[in-house]
Amino acid sequence: METGFLGVPGVDGPVFLALALTSLCTAFIAAVTGTAGGLLMLGILALVFPPSVLIPVHTVVMLGDNISRVVILWRHILRAVLLPFFIGAALGAAVGGRIFVALPTATLQVILGVFIIAFTWMPKIAGTGSLRGRFGLAGFAATFVGIFVSATGALVAPFVAAACSDRRGLVGTFSAAMGLVHLCKLAAFGLLGATLVPYLPLMAVMVATAAIGNLAGSRVLGRMPEHGFRLVFRVVLTALALRILWLAAGNAGLV
Repeated sequence: METGFLGVPGVDGPVFLALALTSLCTAFIAAVTGTAGGLLMLGILALVFPPSVLIPVHTVVMLGDNISRVVILWRHILRAVLLPFFIGAALGAAVGGRIFVALPTATLQVILGVFIIAFTWMPKIAGTGSLRGRFGLAGFAATFVGIFVSATGALVAPFVAAACSDRRGLVGTFSAAMGLVHLCKLAAFGLLGATLVPYLPLMAVMVATAAIGNLAGSRVLGRMPEHGFRLVFRVVLTALALRILWLAAGNAGLV
């Protein structure tokens, strides 16, 4: 792959700028809707990078994106769930590769899609059990799957929605949880020898533009009515789940 703009392999100036603007826009969307930004980012990065680079770069950018959103919304975050979530996430990163390889991709995607829809529209299911216990389980599942799929925020979001009554707490807690997922994944990629140094200029700029998007999005979030936010949140999650089910059908050779 040829060296491009600022030494980033395979990325020229216009693509570099486009990815920086993409990071700003997806961060804004995530701050306003509570989810979807990571999946949108993944889809766009997939147009530029091969799979071996795609998921590690996506992980670093989303880690920075979530950190800036956490800083902005820190006082609204449900902090009691972060430690059990982190423990679950660390375990998921440690054992994911040993077990996951035995599962067909289509099967996993069907399970994910059905669970997301059920948890989104029947919040009592996502609120079953102790708060710490279900967040520990959510952390494990999100990182376990995320090692291979990368964008698994839709799996975590219903659990956060069931635990948080305020939209700013939902977005802040979700961002903190996903930041922990990406941190654990990054550690796993480091152990696998993923080389990200040539992509540092691009990732740094994308993290910076994501912070700008988060600042703008958080202001819009503060003005949104709670009911309207919850409706948008559920519709977006349902759309993401349906997309996962469509991908599952494709992987199974049905479409």
